[in-house]
Amino acid sequence: MNKEHSDNFFSKPLVVCMGALIACILWGSAFPSIKIGYATFNISSSDTFSQLLFAGIRFFLAGILIIAYASISNKGLLKLSKNQTKKVFKLSCLQTIMQYVFFYMGLANASGSNSSIITAAGAFLTIILSSICFKTDKITIQKLIGCIVGFVGVLFIIIPSAKLSGIVNLKGEGFILISTLSGAYSAIMIKNYSKEINPVFLCGYQFLFGGLIIILASLALGGHISNWSLNGIAVLLYLAFLSAIAYTLWTVLIKHNPVSHVSVFQFTVPIFGVILSSLFLANENINKFTIIALTLVSLGIILVNKSKK
Repeated sequence: MNKEHSDNFFSKPLVVCMGALIACILWGSAFPSIKIGYATFNISSSDTFSQLLFAGIRFFLAGILIIAYASISNKGLLKLSKNQTKKVFKLSCLQTIMQYVFFYMGLANASGSNSSIITAAGAFLTIILSSICFKTDKITIQKLIGCIVGFVGVLFIIIPSAKLSGIVNLKGEGFILISTLSGAYSAIMIKNYSKEINPVFLCGYQFLFGGLIIILASLALGGHISNWSLNGIAVLLYLAFLSAIAYTLWTVLIKHNPVSHVSVFQFTVPIFGVILSSLFLANENINKFTIIALTLVSLGIILVNKSKK
């Protein structure tokens, strides 16, 4: 760790490890939870705008939860300046709106296991972008090899689908990849913006703005959720809580550590996602391609981690 981070509680190795792993377990559980949410609310894979309404409600609730917690901890609501509001809105457009619009549409047309592994690409992309944007996060040959090995693992999920259909499923795996690119760059924005804005409020307000915009846009385009039930509400609340907890932890850790030191833990998301999808979704199985992909992604984790020692 850099000297500037060494004395900070959130830069302690154990705190970084535990905090990042908790966030990644929660993100891994989102894959089967969203699928279950679609089934509970009878949202079909072709009903794009209802899917986005579901996503918008989730993130709007997550924003309220984060801001409420931060306001209580701060003993008052933190107000944003005009310049800070612009920055939060920019982050919201990239992280909440663009990332999750493509994520939700893609997940409806791709399996939870495949989607969770493809999102592993976000960790590799973040490491590369971080090395370009920050002088203290230089990429090494070993890190680069780890990134390449991980991307090969991602290809083992996409290529079998392409062979079966004749083309890569743009509305499935393709949209998940676009979402992943947005998420990778948003980590760089978080690192820059959190120098000026309280990271917890930064996370909460970008969810609030993004969720509200998604809700209004999806309603205007015909999105609707009519099959409300206690089970459905429970799933929605769980997704809101996991977003609030995971993203708050992640944003705080990114503020106090080099981006690559935190983003490397994203490699565990596909592992948790595949395991939880296979446990909770009846039609999700771990096939030979998934095993090969996980093996390569895990090898990438080892190489990138080893290069930091």
